[in-house]
Amino acid sequence: MSITESNSLYDSLENKDVSTILREMNHEDASVAGAVEKEIDNIEKLVLAILERMKKGGRLFYVGAGTSGRLGILDASECPPTFGVDHGIVIGLIAGGDQAIRKAVEFAEDDPGQAWKDLLEYGISSSDFLVGLAASGKTPYVVGGLKDAQENGIGTGLVTCNPHSLASKHADFPVEINVGPEYLTGSTRMKSGTAQKLVLNMITTSVMIRLGRVKGNKMVDMQLANHKLLDRGTRFIMEERGLDEKTAKALLMKAGSVRKALEMDIDA
Repeated sequence: MSITESNSLYDSLENKDVSTILREMNHEDASVAGAVEKEIDNIEKLVLAILERMKKGGRLFYVGAGTSGRLGILDASECPPTFGVDHGIVIGLIAGGDQAIRKAVEFAEDDPGQAWKDLLEYGISSSDFLVGLAASGKTPYVVGGLKDAQENGIGTGLVTCNPHSLASKHADFPVEINVGPEYLTGSTRMKSGTAQKLVLNMITTSVMIRLGRVKGNKMVDMQLANHKLLDRGTRFIMEERGLDEKTAKALLMKAGSVRKALEMDIDA
């Protein structure tokens, strides 16, 4: 039996009080970061492989089903506002299509040929990179997508919570995070999902830093889409250029981005 499907270390959950349930869940969650840490070297290899292609204009694709697919879409959707990249640079695809983001589409993940069809709609090529997301490591949608990608000369990675899975055989750079049995048996939206989210954060943040989308520790290319972000950008400029708030905000509004405001002549 796969690790993600193995029995919980806890039983009679329905007889426990809320405090006990929460503390036991928290205890299990506390182990996730340590499990991810053990895979840092493999995460680094994956990031470097992605970087190699993206520096040459390639794109990053995620394919997944259920929770894994939703996490990929979440990570991809946050790259444009955070790093100012186009929406077509990091792309998340989920089995069952966009409708599956909110509502499960029955048996959508069971078709091993569908991921490749979905990827072809975006014109995926050997200049791009594909990362499969599958806690179980055996989701047909993901396994098939990785296999087809490899056969077409596309670099492949995987984020899974089952070591030596079927999907790993079709990933050039597998990341296998062993978080152990879930608190609720088989519910991979819990520790497995948390582990995948941590790794996805690490992948895109490190990639975007190395692509020059960060200055110091600031999101200088973030989209100024609301008042909170305008205020954040203003603070960045105040700190970096030693300006008062009014001057910094006026400079930001004129420049249109934090990066341009940091480079602009104040007297221009």
